[in-house]
Amino acid sequence: MEVIHLNTIWVVIAAAMVLFMEGGFSLLEAGFVRTKNAVNVTMKIFVDLTIGALAFWVIGFAIMYGKDAFGLIGTSLFGGPEHIALSVDLPSAAYVLFQMGFAVACVSIVSGAVAERMSFKAYIVTVLAICVLVYPLSGHWIWNSEGWLAQLGMKDFAGSAAIHALGGFAAFAMARRLGARKGRFNSDGSANVFAPSNIPLASAGTFILWFGWFGFNAGSTLDATDASLGAIALHTMLAGAGGGTAALLLTMSKFGKADPSMTMNGVLAGLVAVTAGCAFVESWSAIVIGILAGIIVIYATLLVDRLKVDDPVGAVAVHGFNGVFGTIAVGLFDTTEGLFTTGDAKLLGVQALGAVTVVVWGLAAGHVLAVLCEKTVGLRVSEREEEEGLDMSFHGIPAYNELERFTDMPSNLYDFEETTGITVAPLPEKKAAAK
Repeated sequence: MEVIHLNTIWVVIAAAMVLFMEGGFSLLEAGFVRTKNAVNVTMKIFVDLTIGALAFWVIGFAIMYGKDAFGLIGTSLFGGPEHIALSVDLPSAAYVLFQMGFAVACVSIVSGAVAERMSFKAYIVTVLAICVLVYPLSGHWIWNSEGWLAQLGMKDFAGSAAIHALGGFAAFAMARRLGARKGRFNSDGSANVFAPSNIPLASAGTFILWFGWFGFNAGSTLDATDASLGAIALHTMLAGAGGGTAALLLTMSKFGKADPSMTMNGVLAGLVAVTAGCAFVESWSAIVIGILAGIIVIYATLLVDRLKVDDPVGAVAVHGFNGVFGTIAVGLFDTTEGLFTTGDAKLLGVQALGAVTVVVWGLAAGHVLAVLCEKTVGLRVSEREEEEGLDMSFHGIPAYNELERFTDMPSNLYDFEETTGITVAPLPEKKAAAK
């Protein structure tokens, strides 16, 4: 079989794995938020996969991979990105599909951090802006061969900086502007814990994300015959395992319990951190990177809480902080240019510059986008909508067929009946409340 055929099969499968990660985001977020908002987070993921994918195809890909202007922005390929020349034996359509999965993943990071209180219209605007401009612009700097960070020699194999750090800090800025969910923080600065609605559901999401990450990282070879493909996949596994192990043991030591949500986020943190260097480090380095990421995610989560920024799923700690760490870790552990392996600090300096640049861009873009939504379609839902839950407010249907949850909220039942045409029969013992 010709190499181009093998590469096409491999990259299309890897792209499908990356896009399947959206199912993981959906289940993870639905499990971490409260029941009354589970449909809403799922619908936001559908916005990513529909509106976001189309927006990236029409405009975003061109800004990212089009003909370079001043190392800053692409200026060609608008509306027809399949007709491009690649340096590997691969049809351009397969490459565009793979990159579309990356764009959608970036915006999905924001979804979790703004959950339970963001207007659905504002989220649609957010998806458009990130997939059209915010992600493609910094992606051009890093991944377009003519981008200014690429020209400096920055290494980010599959996107610790380009995807995760950017998405994480854009999410931080938007969550900060949104404000916390009602009752999340006390006047003295202490935080109240909102218990996740379904830990097994969140764990299923984590497993799907972990599975998809092999396509995310190993697929970035774009070459089914690349000798490093197996090592990249192994490093992905080792870092995820290291992150989960560190988070599990640290929560047992620090809190006296093996915390499931922190363990899940520890796994994801390890995966995020190794994404930049999975092709450039040794196996032992991948384990160390994963372990450190599993520790970082816990203390970063506590820091975000102390800053009184409400992040229901821990997206900022997982993707933002560990995207930065993973980017810098390349400068430490890279087998040919790393500080720990060669004593040369040049790459470390470039990686640090790239990480800082992406953080600043993510914070600025997220803040401007939040203000823009605030002034136009509205950023935050009303107090009544937040109290009722965004499932009923925006979608007219609850996540689970347990309608007794809503029998003490007549307006919810009325909205459900009006929207769906289904008549709700209250439970016998709660008829009076439903009336």
